[in-house]
Amino acid sequence: MHFAVRMDVSIPFDMDPQARTELLAREKAYSQELQRTGEWKNIWRCVGEYANLSIFDVASNERLHEILWGLPLFPHMKMDITPLAGHPSDLAL
Repeated sequence: MHFAVRMDVSIPFDMDPQARTELLAREKAYSQELQRTGEWKNIWRCVGEYANLSIFDVASNERLHEILWGLPLFPHMKMDITPLAGHPSDLAL
């Protein structure tokens, strides 16, 4: 199952700098491991925003939920999730 997920991040400005650095390092490691497994297919930065648009390829809604709740930055995110389906005009299909 494919999903497009937009993640808007709002880390508190008063967060301890060391805690922020550690949080971002955990987030990067977590997301890169999911990219290696193929579940996190793509990630793009939204220009001019602290946000990204990502494509996930997961076995179920429950697996996507598990992945998203596992994000170290999850408490500081607003997400918009769109389930995707193949398009009949897509040459790759």
